[in-house]
Amino acid sequence: MEITDLTPAERRVWDAFPRGEGVDFRQSPDESSEDGASWGADRTVRAEVLRTLLVSGPAEDGQVPGLKLYGARITGKLDLKYAVVDHPIRLRACWFERKPMMYGAQLRAVVLGDSTLPGLTAATVRVEVVLRLSCCRINGPVRLAGAKIAGGLFLQGAVIRPGSIPDEADEPPLQLNHADIGTDIIANELTVHGQLRINGATVAGQINLDRARLIDPGGVALHAETLSVGTDLRGNRLEAEGMINLTGARIPGQLFLGRARLANPGHVALRASSATIGEFWLRKCAAIDGIVNLRRSQLDMLYAEPAVWPPVVRMDGLTYRVLHPTLPAEKRLPLLEREEDGYLPYAYEQLAAAYRTVGDEAAARTVQLARLRRHRRTLPRLTRAWGLLQDATVGYGYRPMRAAGWLAALLLTGSVVYALKHPRPLKPGEAPEFNPVFYTLDLMLPIIGFGQEQAFAPAGGQQWLSYLLIVTGWILATTTAAGVSRSLRRQ
Repeated sequence: MEITDLTPAERRVWDAFPRGEGVDFRQSPDESSEDGASWGADRTVRAEVLRTLLVSGPAEDGQVPGLKLYGARITGKLDLKYAVVDHPIRLRACWFERKPMMYGAQLRAVVLGDSTLPGLTAATVRVEVVLRLSCCRINGPVRLAGAKIAGGLFLQGAVIRPGSIPDEADEPPLQLNHADIGTDIIANELTVHGQLRINGATVAGQINLDRARLIDPGGVALHAETLSVGTDLRGNRLEAEGMINLTGARIPGQLFLGRARLANPGHVALRASSATIGEFWLRKCAAIDGIVNLRRSQLDMLYAEPAVWPPVVRMDGLTYRVLHPTLPAEKRLPLLEREEDGYLPYAYEQLAAAYRTVGDEAAARTVQLARLRRHRRTLPRLTRAWGLLQDATVGYGYRPMRAAGWLAALLLTGSVVYALKHPRPLKPGEAPEFNPVFYTLDLMLPIIGFGQEQAFAPAGGQQWLSYLLIVTGWILATTTAAGVSRSLRRQ
């Protein structure tokens, strides 16, 4: 391109490039780029001029060239496909007629903050420093699949919508799948009307989605299968309409969804199955509107108030070490009744183990008792009757003091009955003096003997009472011993 072909606006940009100086066409610092289509020739720059500068532009000795432009109307297509550009690209608050093409390019730094674009094609791009799309208004797909950015990716405050071209209508508006980010993705207050696809990506630092809005009703708002994050994934006050899919994700720090609102009515709202997460926070969230799927995931800590869970959950194989906030077992148990697959013994064992981890043995026993009661509902009628008897008498061995109460009641009953009418001695003159308390104990205790049972023979109703005391004594004593030994083993 000859220098004589440049317009006055383009000449300003050309002359500033060798020194890396900025050219500002804005009428005020807060001017919006959304009205850029109406800007005149005095602030219009052809994309081919910018491409020529970046690929083979002039340089001055002792100066660092760079493209630094504010408030320009960029016409045509900025085509940097496969280009190697050693200069920083800073096109702030600009309006682009066509989506920039950076597919396969090797760039030093790209800053497009506050600009309006019809999309961005930059799959497999290599950026040495940083890519900034902060506060951009993008009406078309942002293609960054397979991108490798040594620094960070900044998307805070950006608004991304699907393209109006029919071929782009079903395409995810923001594509970061299999990208490799050297530091962080900062996307707080990001708004995506459609799917944010980041599955298979690797982020060395954190992903920040605080106060972001992901809007894809009935679809997948966040597609992040097998995502690998170096530290945290934050979504404080995140609003998601559509499924959050974190299947197979690896998040060693925190998955923080404090005060988030997740909704996908009638479908899965949150899927984090087969994931490995350090701390999973659902702190002070509204009730999730949709199914939650945490099957086979491994968590070190799970923070969730009971009110956050939806009517249907999928938690088969979920493992966690600590559960917060600390609540009585009675407030946690209703969640296990919401399991889509019905009774899962492992879910109860896991909850009991979490209570034992914090030293709450009483709560752990309550959970185990609830497990047996839930299991009883799955048994045949006759077996259920036997389970009801065990529950009423000794709480399946998890309520040993209840067994002691039954023993005391039977001891009192037997002592009173036999005191009112002594059983006849088997060998008059040889029998010891009758004692109704020790006689009742002799009947009830299967091991200890006081010499009373063999010396006296009850008759009539007393004989039937003795049978009852013997059988009940065996059952209660055995169950009580089992409960005590189980308690000692846990200690």
